[in-house]
Amino acid sequence: MKSLRIPRSPKVLLGMGILVFFLLLTIIGPYLAPDDPNDTLFLPNTGPSAHHWLGTTSLGQDVFSQLLVGARATMIVALLAGLVATILATTIGVTAGYIGGKTDDGLTLLSNVFLALPGLPLLIVIDSYLPVGSRSNAFIIGLIISLTGWAWGARVIRAQTMSLRNRDFVEASRIIGEKRLRIMFSEIAPNLLPILASSLLFTVLYSIGAYVTLAYIGLTSTSVWNWGTMLYWAQSNNAPLSGEWYWFVPPGLCIALVGTGLALLNFGIDEFINPRLRLAGLTSKQRRKVGLPRRVRLGLTPVLRQPARTNPAPLGEVTSP
Repeated sequence: MKSLRIPRSPKVLLGMGILVFFLLLTIIGPYLAPDDPNDTLFLPNTGPSAHHWLGTTSLGQDVFSQLLVGARATMIVALLAGLVATILATTIGVTAGYIGGKTDDGLTLLSNVFLALPGLPLLIVIDSYLPVGSRSNAFIIGLIISLTGWAWGARVIRAQTMSLRNRDFVEASRIIGEKRLRIMFSEIAPNLLPILASSLLFTVLYSIGAYVTLAYIGLTSTSVWNWGTMLYWAQSNNAPLSGEWYWFVPPGLCIALVGTGLALLNFGIDEFINPRLRLAGLTSKQRRKVGLPRRVRLGLTPVLRQPARTNPAPLGEVTSP
């Protein structure tokens, strides 16, 4: 569809802008921090000022520096866990949906088990068996979170694979003798890219929530700064009761903004894969042509309906050319 241009969707543009901002913050955030987040050289419990944009903690640490440094660990864990969980979901879902039989039964049972197990308690149990040094390793924490976040995506991908495995292009690949792995990951998997992208976005969002929760309840190393660790120390020092909003509001706001960006991107993907929602990529001229408003309110997804077909001529009646 030539008239479809995903970047013209305000949802996608805003979501991409938010995520690009936080990705840049992940890379350069620690270098922009004005002070060491562990330094206790400043006056404690001071509000925002020109010297400390977000004030200081009860120990005299700069909150703004903690926020910038903590962005790296939070985003690395979320992206790593989301990527690994999506790879697991794709592999298991495509394999179960295409092969079928006992393989499908076994992988579906495995997915159902992980879906039935509560994610956060399982994470707490697994994390409790880690060595103390591993709890400060963002990569290990990300891999553990990915083990509890792949099952939902695998079920969705399995269902989509089952709808594709008997299509003509798949049958043609079988007839010419292509191997099973090539058919699954070169013929079927590319047709699942919108579903995979949506699964990745939601898994990243789940990973951020899981990692922040583990840090907030003190199960990760408190020596590694992330947004959950900031909330942990703010709660431990009764910052909400003391009115020290500058200590806990900024990390909470960053978490909410990342989630908003991921949700907006997912809305854009939904508009792309759903034929009835393909309005986001239409130009202003094309919108006027089909009788739609030039600008659409952000957060609303209007439906573009196809014009009704004219009734065919009755039998025996000759129509003019």
